[in-house]
Order: sequence, then structure tokens, then C-alpha cells
Amino acid sequence: MNKPAKHILVCGSMRIKGEPMGTCCRKGSLDLLQYLEMEIADRGLSDVTVSGTGCLKLCDKGPVMVVYPEGHWYSEVNEEAADEILEALSEGKAVEKYLIK
Repeated sequence: MNKPAKHILVCGSMRIKGEPMGTCCRKGSLDLLQYLEMEIADRGLSDVTVSGTGCLKLCDKGPVMVVYPEGHWYSEVNEEAADEILEALSEGKAVEKYLIK
């Protein structure tokens, strides 16, 4: 596998003891992680990878998703938002309405 051009991080709400404690997992971030994996494959975005993370400490904005190297932080991401973000990502843009500022 080559180094991906883009890396999507999805908050998994894991805390130090390894238990999902935050809001993101209760709002479906783990399902979102699976959805993103499938969508990335279906769209042929071979230069994009996705990973789950520990708590990103923005629980009131969850589920939270981050896209690197751009450093775009997105809030309240669901499948519809993920579709818009992936579409914008392939065009080299951000989706302003979900950006955390």
C-alpha cells in the first residue's frame, strides 16, 4: 500500500481505559466509520484512508471527523454529511456547513 494522500479520522469516543465514553460513539460514529470504508472503496478513492480514533474532545459537536492533510474538522457528521464531504474531498474542497471553526 502506498502512503495515502488523504487521511480521514473519525472519533470513536475511546478514553484512556479503552471504553467508549463520549458522545460520538452514542451518535453512531462507529457505524459511520464502516460507512466511510465502504464509500471510499465504492468511489474508487484509493488515495484516501480512514481510521477510528480515541476521543477528540469535542463531544458537544459529535460525531466529529477530521480530514488531513487539510486539517478540516467536521461536526455532527452522519451518512448524508459524509457523502457531501467525500464528494467535496474528491473536488479538493471543504463542506462549509459542517466545518468546526
